[in-house]
Amino acid sequence: MKEVYLAIDFGGGSGRVMAGYPSGGELQLETIYRFQNRQVRMNGHIYWDFLSLFEDMKKGIRMAVDKGYRIRSIGIDTWGVDFGLIDKLGNLVGNPVCYRDSRTDGMPEQVFGRIDPRTHYAVAGTQVMAINTLFQLYAMKLEGNPQLEIADKLLFMPDLFSYFLTGVANNEYSIASTSELMDIRNCRWNYPLIRELGLPEHLFCDIVMPGESRGVLKPEVMEELGLDYEVEVIAVASHDTASAVYAVPSADNGEVTAFLSSGTWSLLGVLTDAPILTEEARVNGFTNEGGAEGKICFLQNITGLWILQKLMGEWAEAGQCTDYDVLIPAAEEAQFASVIDVDDAQFTSPVNMADTIVSYCRESGQQVPQTQGEFVKCVLLSLAERYKKGIEGLNRLLPRPVTKLQIIGGGSQNRYLNRLTAQATGLQVAAGPVEATAIGNIRAQMQLVARP
Repeated sequence: MKEVYLAIDFGGGSGRVMAGYPSGGELQLETIYRFQNRQVRMNGHIYWDFLSLFEDMKKGIRMAVDKGYRIRSIGIDTWGVDFGLIDKLGNLVGNPVCYRDSRTDGMPEQVFGRIDPRTHYAVAGTQVMAINTLFQLYAMKLEGNPQLEIADKLLFMPDLFSYFLTGVANNEYSIASTSELMDIRNCRWNYPLIRELGLPEHLFCDIVMPGESRGVLKPEVMEELGLDYEVEVIAVASHDTASAVYAVPSADNGEVTAFLSSGTWSLLGVLTDAPILTEEARVNGFTNEGGAEGKICFLQNITGLWILQKLMGEWAEAGQCTDYDVLIPAAEEAQFASVIDVDDAQFTSPVNMADTIVSYCRESGQQVPQTQGEFVKCVLLSLAERYKKGIEGLNRLLPRPVTKLQIIGGGSQNRYLNRLTAQATGLQVAAGPVEATAIGNIRAQMQLVARP
């Protein structure tokens, strides 16, 4: 019976269950199951369908069992900032709200009317984004949301999946660090801030570090999955970016290698031994997120391929071409140079992405895209220019400039974007691994299981 580690990776648009096992000195990966992750609009809000996602996760685990694999452990990673609340009976009090929901509009201004942003950054070290957990919770408080009154624990998305598998409630370090509610230097909750904002202190759980156990599968879960042996859930670096960065090849010859985790979001940064909490880092929009082995992922959150993904969805509904093998060559041939600010709030969750791009170009006095190829080129050029800006920001903060950029994740397969990025930044650009998140997830599991 082949022994495998299972990496369960939830992204903003899809999820997957991956099996990994060492063979010949290398990690071999097998995709067991892929499934859709939908955002559901209802009653003026945008939700994640947690119940369906949990069922899909179990289905993927069952499929691994049915293949005859013996599961050594399970690691779960997801996107950041979002959470679910459970009551004192351990029940989910409502579907988690998606970070693209409008409830946090204006919340940063409200919060920083009460606290000093400079002092706050010196503790949290987090790039201020309205989607952050801090602003989601403060929005719930201001509206008098009754869920806060009945909630017993706050669990970030990977914590939530782990909890309903094991019955153990805790918060993993890397995902907690996306909240803007941590004291990042000391790896603990920022309770003075929590009290200042009037948030319930009891919601926040013990923080577990990557490489620690989160518990074993509950007996009823084991029975449902057809398991007759205990399986441990491991706290990997459960923010998907942190897991992906854990798979980046180590730099050699003293060069400074930046990573670009390319997907729905683009996460651009470097690994450091300690957080960078200077005023210049704050002004330039850098965040300090927890990583594996005590490292800090010092990075910028940049809107990534979400814009192109949204365009693709609109084109699919209209019956237009959605074949990348057709659209990318069309973009390469397009004589088009207009760029958009990919981080502009209007691109976060527009009703129609194409119309929003047209309006932006028109209002900024640029050429308006007409063809699909021009739209694709506009998006890719804009991303490359944004990456250039991010590298320039890093170089102002690091003791030595970045010399190489490692692009990881699904977006690393976009060779045209990689070329545009190399041209814009002037850096040596390397691509891969594509399955960086799964590799980093499984690597963390293997390290714990290998300990004496």
